[in-house]
Amino acid sequence: QVRLVESGGGLVQPGGSLRLSCGVSGNIDVIQVMGWHRQAPGKERELLATIARGGSTNVADSVKDRFTISTNNAKNIIYLQMNNMNSEDTAVYFCHAFRKVGIVTYDYWGQGTQVTVSS
Repeated sequence: QVRLVESGGGLVQPGGSLRLSCGVSGNIDVIQVMGWHRQAPGKERELLATIARGGSTNVADSVKDRFTISTNNAKNIIYLQMNNMNSEDTAVYFCHAFRKVGIVTYDYWGQGTQVTVSS
């Protein structure tokens, strides 16, 4: 089993920065990809960024000039650095882990952390 716990959310002013953290525990060696998603009120959940076990990253075009995903050396914490934030970044942010065994896929989610961008 894999457990994900997000932290770092809160209120930030427009133009400000915030770094989210996701602590990963359990059988982390089986995880192949981790990522960050967000869901704004009335909108579908949106994939923001992923980081693979080997370290390769992908960031959505909509945020790639402002958001960065990274991990610590132990790969048990992943970060989402968000810069130059605006009101459209207001959402609940979720950490996600993925593994695939044969044709069976496993998805793990954190409980989410609220981010509000407002003056």
